[in-house]
Amino acid sequence: MSKPELLVTPKSVDHIKALLSAGADAFVIGEQQFGLRLAGEFTVQQVKEATELVHASNKKVYVAVNALFHNDRLDALDVYLKEMQKIGVDAIIFGDPAVLVAVRELGITIPLHWNPETTATNWFQANYWAERGAKRAVLARELSLDEIVEIKENSKSEIEVQVHGMTCMFQSKRKLLGNYFLYRGEAMEIENRKENKNMFLHDKERKNKYPIYEDLNGTHIFSPNDMCLIDELTELFEAGIDTLKFDGVLQTEEYITTVTNIYRQAIDAYFDQGEDAYEDLKDDLLEKIEGIQPPLRPLDTGFVFKETVY
Repeated sequence: MSKPELLVTPKSVDHIKALLSAGADAFVIGEQQFGLRLAGEFTVQQVKEATELVHASNKKVYVAVNALFHNDRLDALDVYLKEMQKIGVDAIIFGDPAVLVAVRELGITIPLHWNPETTATNWFQANYWAERGAKRAVLARELSLDEIVEIKENSKSEIEVQVHGMTCMFQSKRKLLGNYFLYRGEAMEIENRKENKNMFLHDKERKNKYPIYEDLNGTHIFSPNDMCLIDELTELFEAGIDTLKFDGVLQTEEYITTVTNIYRQAIDAYFDQGEDAYEDLKDDLLEKIEGIQPPLRPLDTGFVFKETVY
């Protein structure tokens, strides 16, 4: 049984340096024209710089190309994929079959990670895309632990599971924020996610606040709590999950770096010293995360131990 990859989402090239020191194994980067809900914006030149930096440490770079593509973006997609081939990134994350078709037609040799967000819910799907070239399946965040383990047991591809961070509840291609402010007779210029990270939808009945922002891909609404499985990793380790992801969207660089190192400690304790070492350490690790957790973002275990109600 080998260590799972610790996958994180940096905010900048400089941030990657800190995350390498914190123990990250791989990084998801890209730009909003092609990728969804990224922690930071990376131009093609910055992807090149990041890839050189990461490869010098024998780590990996995955570029998000998981937007929902309309016809007017397909030419740009081809150009972007060719640039990623030149740079030599380690994987392309995709959800739209248009990416798979483009990769084949262009002769792109970069490995593919299938990530359709909420619809990756069974091992038949994972194997379907594995047979068509996907090296990895990124599972939906709404799955229970039993479902995750069953998919891993029957999958022909690598399996990636999110273990920490925000989860997207809703995406609309429409500019819901801009339309709302226009309805109110107010002008609202949407520049980027960083300018909108303190906007919330308020649910008075449930006393919840849902982060919301708008970008080139439309409107994104997130869960009121952050997923945190730092003290619940044993069964994922035992199942042989290939990659554990920490999604740092809308978080600070300092928070992302600290939490990355805490998960590094958990993984190393279990695989280098044994399960007992992790069991002895995990409560302290959870306490450290709780100590830096933003007050507006309570921690929970997502859907891992509860039924998803649709």
